[in-house]
Amino acid sequence: VTEAGFGADLGAEKFLNIKCGFAGISPKAVVIVATIRALKYHGGMKLDELKSENLDALANGLENLKKHIENIKSFGLPPVVSINRFISDTEAELQLVFDAVKALGAKVAVAEGWAKGGDGMKELAERVVEAIESCEGNYIPTYDWNDTVENKINAIAQKIYGAAGVEFSSKAKTDLKKIYKLGMDKLPICMAKTQYSFTDDPKKLGRPTGFTLTIREFEFAAGAGFIVPIVGEILRMPGLPQIPSAEAIDVDANGVISGLF
Repeated sequence: VTEAGFGADLGAEKFLNIKCGFAGISPKAVVIVATIRALKYHGGMKLDELKSENLDALANGLENLKKHIENIKSFGLPPVVSINRFISDTEAELQLVFDAVKALGAKVAVAEGWAKGGDGMKELAERVVEAIESCEGNYIPTYDWNDTVENKINAIAQKIYGAAGVEFSSKAKTDLKKIYKLGMDKLPICMAKTQYSFTDDPKKLGRPTGFTLTIREFEFAAGAGFIVPIVGEILRMPGLPQIPSAEAIDVDANGVISGLF
């Protein structure tokens, strides 16, 4: 079991196209974790409104989830959608997601481990086992490592992100020449892209189409064995707050720890 996060367009894509290629392994199922809130956000709702029921926004946001499901299917693997349920999620919203996912031929379950422990995850476990047992073949890579660097990047951009094409900056073109000169062009691709959008613009939510993906520059992970295209403007160490949580943690004279949560 591997946690390959930041979306099926990033974590799963890299796990399948890089790790599985090096290790010679083939997964049998993929769990896509989704929340009603995130889908409504992708459907146009504001952050401070996400606790309110909005079936129209949810329906619009489902286009994003549908693309992730299609991506996993493009690898020849069965997807299982896990709805990480929040208290504010309504039955109508859950039913809308269930219907949409099942219409695409994927399995779906509500995950309530945070509230019910193991009992809240049994349904998901059952769907995962079913998916594993249904998978008879090996996964299908997005690209051939022996292809050109440009073609490999285009394959990811068009097949996984839904881009119309790729644009290379002058710096990226210079880096490309170095890649070929060093004989690193047969390595797999590890895209450094925003996790908030299929595009290189974190503000373009939902399922954008017809866009151009911009490669700003390249970095080389020769030891690890992959090429890193830097896509657009991106903070490469995401998720870190300006004030670390450690600053709020303390231990009193009695050894009682505070500030962990």
